[in-house]
Amino acid sequence: MLREQVCKYMCPYARFQSAMFDQDTLIIAYDTARGEPRGARKRGSDAAAQGLGDCIDCTICVQVCPTGIDIRNGLQYECIACGACIDACDSVMDRMGTPRGLVRYTSENMLAAPGRRWRPLRPRVLVYATLLLALALGTGAAIALRTPLIVDVMRDKALYRVDADGTVENTYALRIINKDHRPHRFVLRLQSDAPLALAGPAPVLRAGPEEVLTVPVTVQARGRVVGGTDLRFVVEDAEDGGVRQSAAARFLAPVSP
Repeated sequence: MLREQVCKYMCPYARFQSAMFDQDTLIIAYDTARGEPRGARKRGSDAAAQGLGDCIDCTICVQVCPTGIDIRNGLQYECIACGACIDACDSVMDRMGTPRGLVRYTSENMLAAPGRRWRPLRPRVLVYATLLLALALGTGAAIALRTPLIVDVMRDKALYRVDADGTVENTYALRIINKDHRPHRFVLRLQSDAPLALAGPAPVLRAGPEEVLTVPVTVQARGRVVGGTDLRFVVEDAEDGGVRQSAAARFLAPVSP
């Protein structure tokens, strides 16, 4: 079945599981000492007198497994720890009048030494817990400190344009993404060491909740600019300036002979 192939070859869970568990990790396991030798028998019969274990070899645990493995052959990487085999085996044990737990959550050490208690606190567990805590804190900090504004800039296809009066102009497409759940009013400013300015008054941009704006912007050289020079578009909240982002660009002009 396609579902089995996905679990076997595409699902990463089993790879993580096999790389992270040790002999004290809780796994789904078949109690070989109790279940072997397998064999069919009548309900209520004495398995020990017949030289049989508790497993009646009904294969129901295999039939209910979504990946089609036989847990009685030991833990396999295809196992997704769904526990379906445990429920199926317990229902059979109930009908046969034998104790549950032939297939159960246990550890290798507990199977090897019956009566041994499980050790939940181990160096491996503490290391994993520390890493998970650090990851959770990092994710929380990233969410708390994230800026609700993204600014991106893209040049027009034309390198530059020279007006009749000799003014050099560059055109850009400014993309503004408001990631906040409330509308914002943003003001656009230009920063550059060269004599550059926005054509016309600084626009006030209104962005709705989670809206993406694409704004054409024209920058003019108000003095002598030769070749190329760096500039930066700054977008900030028009009300309190608490939200602020910028994007770098390049202004191109004719090269003086």
